[in-house]
Amino acid sequence: MEDREYVVEKEDREFAVGREDRESAAEQGDREYAIEVENLKVRYKCLNKISIRESIFSLRKSQVDIIEAVRGVSFKVPKGEIMGIIGKNGSGKSTLLRTLAGIFAPDEGTIDLHGHSVSLLSIGVGFQKKLSGRENILLSGMLLGFTEAQIREKMDEIIEFSELGDFIDRPVKTYSSGMYSKLAFSITAILETEIMLLDEVLSVGDVKFKRKSFRKMRQLISNEDRTVVIVSHNNNTIKRLCSSVLWIHEGEVKMQGPTSEILPKYRRFMSGGKKKKARRKKRLARKRMLEQQRAMAEGQAGLAEVPGNVEETQAVLTEVPGNVEETQAVLTEVPGTMGEAQGNQTE
Repeated sequence: MEDREYVVEKEDREFAVGREDRESAAEQGDREYAIEVENLKVRYKCLNKISIRESIFSLRKSQVDIIEAVRGVSFKVPKGEIMGIIGKNGSGKSTLLRTLAGIFAPDEGTIDLHGHSVSLLSIGVGFQKKLSGRENILLSGMLLGFTEAQIREKMDEIIEFSELGDFIDRPVKTYSSGMYSKLAFSITAILETEIMLLDEVLSVGDVKFKRKSFRKMRQLISNEDRTVVIVSHNNNTIKRLCSSVLWIHEGEVKMQGPTSEILPKYRRFMSGGKKKKARRKKRLARKRMLEQQRAMAEGQAGLAEVPGNVEETQAVLTEVPGNVEETQAVLTEVPGTMGEAQGNQTE
């Protein structure tokens, strides 16, 4: 166990040295760029639900809501750079990555990959559910620009790395998310491209495969000619692998720079937001509690002012000369009883 930890620490130190070299080279600006993005904008059009009858007889056009997921983003990634993209949920990270891969077309702006081959590794993208894992390897490889002969040459290596066993010949729709991720990562890792785009895939899978995928990633990105862009919410992954960071907030670039400079600011920003939410919840809970206590106090005060509590009511009732015995006696003394009334009638 100690030997394994020592090996991991040694690999971290060696990789950190290489990452620092890339950071210094990027700061000096003595490398060519692999990715250049200028004023990129991506919009989604959302149609409100409307019935067929309304669409035929209504003179109004159906309302369209336009959501701008990426708002004028511009950045450059030097060749051989390992860049991480961070930001809260819904900030446009995955949309940006899929636009770089060519899945989405930009509404405005330009993307220049300088002729480099690119592969996107993302859960739920690129596989045909009804096809087997083996068939999807062929399909994905061809979409990446490889020939069938090149893919078949690497087929056994991909299957072995994925650890899927007999499941490789079963439909992908029967796979778990971990198995899906293993196959997608294996294809991208073995069929090496010049630009690799990774979207939240290093956090999926069992512990053993995570360790193996990290080592494979280090082996791949140690090549100074390969450019890697990683989207992740795991700060440790960004810290260990990335030499620079692009911080996206509400679809716009908030900051970009070395990992050691940007990541601490992002952490403080996110922890500050969580603290504000916690303080807001505490204030609301305290306000509700005070309102309940005030209402209870007012109710008790009102009851205390009413002279009709149980003891006073009983005392008042005892003072009233209208109990049953007194009432009967009074009735017998009244000259208009039923007996006298009958005597008057006979006379």
